[in-house]
Amino acid sequence: MARLDYVAGEGAVADRIRARRGGRLTPLDGMLLHSPPFADGWNSLLGAIRGASALPADIRELAILRVAELNGAEYEWSAHEPVAKEAGMTTEQIAAVRAGGDVEVLDARQRATLAYTDAMTRNVTVENGLFGRLGEFFDHRQVVELTVTVSAYNMVSRFLVALEVGQE
Repeated sequence: MARLDYVAGEGAVADRIRARRGGRLTPLDGMLLHSPPFADGWNSLLGAIRGASALPADIRELAILRVAELNGAEYEWSAHEPVAKEAGMTTEQIAAVRAGGDVEVLDARQRATLAYTDAMTRNVTVENGLFGRLGEFFDHRQVVELTVTVSAYNMVSRFLVALEVGQE
């Protein structure tokens, strides 16, 4: 059970969230709406990550799923696994993102993304060699967007886990 009651979602902020989500609010939104200014900012940031990024969709979703796995955010995993499939990730590639998964089914850019996500999530710091490998696959904009995506979904997962969102 979530640690706080969900907010029903009335007003302009809730309407903007609904517009981004195709007319509905999720439990995450219902929790965020306890603070409309934060919910609004969150909606803008996550909307840009999901809808205005130059990052390939499979890379974005791989990073999001890995953050969910590392942080124990099953609600986040459940929300993004279908999106990863829509982005072209295979069942085997998605399984590889789980702890102990067979990363050999991932291509080189996906493995670099996985390693970068692990470093950012587990250690915060990223070794120069690993950072340099990203340049083999991504331009500067995409590196920035990957970094923001990993950072933002660490925020998402920590919010979800701390408030037990979606654990009904």
